[in-house]
Amino acid sequence: MTRPFLLLFLLCLPAFSQNLLTILNQELDRNFSILKEKADPKPYFLAYEVTSDESHIISCTLGAVVAKSSTTGRYLDVTLRVGSPKLDNYHTIRGDFPRFTSGASIPLDDVAPAIRQRVWLDTDRAYRQASQRLIQIQSGQNLNVKAGDQSDDFSLESPQRFEQAPAPLRYSEREWEGRIRAASSAVGAISGVLSSNVTFTAARKTSYLLNTEGTRLEFGRDFARVVIVAEGKAADGMDLSTVRTFEASDPARLPSQADVVKAAKDAGKELEALLAAPAVEPYVGPAILSGRAAGVFFHEIFGHRVEGFRQKSEEEGQTFTKSVGKSVLPPFLSVDFDPTRQTLAGMDLNGYYLFDDEGVKARPVKVVEDGILKTFLMSRAPIESFSHSNGHGRRQPGREVVSRQSNLIVESKKQVSSAELRKMLLEEVQRQKKPYGLYFADITGGFTTTQRRGLQAFTVIPLVVYRVYADGRPDELVRGVSIVGTPLASFAKIMATGDKVE
Repeated sequence: MTRPFLLLFLLCLPAFSQNLLTILNQELDRNFSILKEKADPKPYFLAYEVTSDESHIISCTLGAVVAKSSTTGRYLDVTLRVGSPKLDNYHTIRGDFPRFTSGASIPLDDVAPAIRQRVWLDTDRAYRQASQRLIQIQSGQNLNVKAGDQSDDFSLESPQRFEQAPAPLRYSEREWEGRIRAASSAVGAISGVLSSNVTFTAARKTSYLLNTEGTRLEFGRDFARVVIVAEGKAADGMDLSTVRTFEASDPARLPSQADVVKAAKDAGKELEALLAAPAVEPYVGPAILSGRAAGVFFHEIFGHRVEGFRQKSEEEGQTFTKSVGKSVLPPFLSVDFDPTRQTLAGMDLNGYYLFDDEGVKARPVKVVEDGILKTFLMSRAPIESFSHSNGHGRRQPGREVVSRQSNLIVESKKQVSSAELRKMLLEEVQRQKKPYGLYFADITGGFTTTQRRGLQAFTVIPLVVYRVYADGRPDELVRGVSIVGTPLASFAKIMATGDKVE
């Protein structure tokens, strides 16, 4: 009885000792070979991406821990293409974006039989959906009106090889719990703060990516964040909030306890002042956006409109599709998207990555040079005049890859000091015969409509806004402000920039 048991153990041991990339590579080769030999229609491309997410969160209110969690997950995404790069199952019809991957969970342990089973099941499911859709596309080709963009559905790119896991997360849970307890006590003690929360997050993401072109990648990064939120209600019932955030590539690069507590107090005091501030009426006039506010402004209003996939979809407004080689910003502004930058002006950048989610090496892309639009952010889905990826194909687990932004960096040849910027604001207030201008100190976020069926407009949601009076009165904090407008008109009115990177 001992001999068969021992033999079985020895046969199983190699399967359990393989690493994830090796297991995925073996399954990729096996499944692709079988499908190429027996399937009809045949696949011409297969890729597996596994995203491993590790996250640790501590959340406090009024000096007490209200939530603490540690989670780890592995998620599989399958990209399977049948047909040819010219026409395949990802071909868009009337603006639809097909979805073939499921983002299925796979085992955390590198146990080959369990991983292979999940990979095989998802590959089979993806193939069935892909083949069915290609048949539908081909059968409808003669019936459908041809789209304006006749570019291919997929680009061929050079295979990449790189294997380096991100550094293990290192932080003291006890230390960080103490820091955010102290910060949450500080903000919660301030008058007018009805609710508050301070959250610490430490995360580690590792990507494993292989495809039938020969790409084999393992890469990732660590990430840490502290978010401080204070909320209150004004006498007229308006809900208000203030926020402070700190982000870093490593928990050790986050601020000290004293700095976090100070930021929490500042957020509470700012909310207290905001609650007593007057509400504003609709206003059209000159304004200054702080660095943080300008960042949100460009991300929401400009960045999404230069994502490549939006230029091909007939459902999109295609604000800049026909603008390559034309002026889209003032001539003193240039815009780079650079995922290779880890830091800028001493700040850690969250849009950093080594490779995108299609295995294309990250690279800087100058989208606008001296106000002139040069290109778009590209995945491996070509558009007219742009047939290759520039390393901006990105996804979240369970979603298909689309072209997305990385680090958006605005460069200016017309930089002035803060004092000069304020002087220009007041001069413009007087020229327009307005009683005041606005200074947007902080913004929480925003949203924009890019689809054709909607108004090509945007809304940016400020948190902290001041009136700047032309008659010399002190600046006045106000509430209830939002920024609305249309992209082309708004960008045309930019007069100058500050000289500090934020």
